[in-house]
Amino acid sequence: MLLIGCGGTGEAPQPPPAGTGDPPPDLGAVAAADPGNTLAPDWHRGAFMQVFVRSYQDGDGDGIGDLRGLTSRLDYLRDLGVRGLWLLPIGPSQDRDHGYAVTHYRAVEPQYGTLADLDELLREAHARGIGVVVDYVINHSAAQHPLFVDARAAPTSPWRDWYLWQPLKPVGWTIYGSDPWRANPSGGWYFAAFWDQMPDFDLRQPEVVAWHHDNLRFWLNRGIDGFRLDAVGHLIENGPTAWTDQPETLPLLRDARAVVGGYQRRFLVCEGPNAPTTYAVACGSAFAFGHHARMLEAARGSVAAVQQVAGYFETAPATMATMLANHDSFAGQRVWDQLGGDLAQYRLAAATNLLLSGTPFIYYGEEIGMAGAASLSGDPKLRTPMSWAGDARRGGFTSGTPYRALSANVTTANVAAQQADPDSLLNFYRAMLALRNGLEPLRSGSYEAARADGTVLSFQRRLAGERVVVAINYGRTAADAMLAGLPPDATLQSRHPAGGADLRADAGGSAVVTLAPQSLRVFVHR
Repeated sequence: MLLIGCGGTGEAPQPPPAGTGDPPPDLGAVAAADPGNTLAPDWHRGAFMQVFVRSYQDGDGDGIGDLRGLTSRLDYLRDLGVRGLWLLPIGPSQDRDHGYAVTHYRAVEPQYGTLADLDELLREAHARGIGVVVDYVINHSAAQHPLFVDARAAPTSPWRDWYLWQPLKPVGWTIYGSDPWRANPSGGWYFAAFWDQMPDFDLRQPEVVAWHHDNLRFWLNRGIDGFRLDAVGHLIENGPTAWTDQPETLPLLRDARAVVGGYQRRFLVCEGPNAPTTYAVACGSAFAFGHHARMLEAARGSVAAVQQVAGYFETAPATMATMLANHDSFAGQRVWDQLGGDLAQYRLAAATNLLLSGTPFIYYGEEIGMAGAASLSGDPKLRTPMSWAGDARRGGFTSGTPYRALSANVTTANVAAQQADPDSLLNFYRAMLALRNGLEPLRSGSYEAARADGTVLSFQRRLAGERVVVAINYGRTAADAMLAGLPPDATLQSRHPAGGADLRADAGGSAVVTLAPQSLRVFVHR
């Protein structure tokens, strides 16, 4: 079963082992107690790494990734140039895998570790200048969540109104090819848009919203640096033809943003594929769905896509969260698979994502060209253990047996093989991230003078007296980039590639740079 748009595993979820039931949820109120924040003020404008803890690094040899394993890899992430982590759900869940069927909102999945392990991860990440954002599922819980277990037992349950119920089955509904109204054995019908084991909360109920806010404060008080809110387009339904992106959703998101904004230097990003720019305004940031596919098309040499990429940030908020791919198959396969292993195209796609405006996200393993698992399909294909080494059995991920098949190209696309190779994809990502981290306009500057000429994209990022000029040729033949809007007679210092010649603007503030096939140039003027 594919759980579209909410991080489903694509595998039949399994209940927790008998006798190990999750503890009841903590329903107590949580007052704000900001522990402060030692991160740089603009940490959230650096690049994020999206991490599936279960697949990143196993720290105890049981074949499953965990928080201690992730902590052991923080030096790698710091040296790569990552400034933030987005952790897919880390709480106890009904599927014991990807985590979007939440059974406890204020605890850590036991297979991942403990709250103390999370605290240690936060301390070590913050010491390296890395913020940590966690996934928060506001739309639905697991059917095994204690509140829903009680709610479905009887119409008189005090938690019945926390979920969406009808005494008779509503008609005319279809969401992603299925009827979202599910029969309850003890009577009535409950609403579950994605799967019958993930019932939707009734977010018109103030006490439900208040409880979610308490949950957010629970994590913020521990030092979590923000959240990615899942499936925000589904928070409110107004009927069988009005079940997504409803106007009542936006005040809910603004209120959640206010909770997060009550803490120092925190970050909120939302997932709303149908209306990303609208949600960016409400949440502060949202993933730029659609733009991700166009960047890949531009890398393949599509003239139309180059034009679209050039114009995107002329209207979209500068706070958009950009990406090339993520954990959901509806957003596309691994970048390696989408580009057929074409490393020249891959580098240009990466450069586009990391140098444009917005906050770029990298899906774990993207920086080494990880492929999907040949033996898997659907979402699990995208969520394979990280390829740390070329061992075809374990990939450096675990000392035991990996819980899931490894990536198809683990023997060739792995960290160990690429670390010392100056021409590797990994070191190209490091170079692009070094530019972003070292040049403030690439993090927080304006987006100006964007131009598309066939397969050539050029743009400028400017902040105070510093200007960065980027020119990319996606084509397979040499081409000129026509640059305008520069200071008259300015000398632009070459910053990429190493050894590149400087560029001189004429008296009218124009310059021409010849780009080799499938290449980019980066210049700085101060």
